[in-house]
Amino acid sequence: MSKYEPLWKFLKDNKKDFYKFSYDEIAEILGFPIDHSFLKFKKELENYGYEVTKISTKEKNILFNKLK
Repeated sequence: MSKYEPLWKFLKDNKKDFYKFSYDEIAEILGFPIDHSFLKFKKELENYGYEVTKISTKEKNILFNKLK
């Protein structure tokens, strides 16, 4: 189980077509702030029916889209 699984499950369980979360919102879901390892683990998200489509370090948010 990856440390990001609570976020992956949150996305899957809520079943929206897309999400745009700030880094702070993601930290609230996970219980810890995201770090550079997120880039390695984001590929796991495909197993839950979503993908990361944009990471904005300037705006400090991440866009997730449901796979079709």
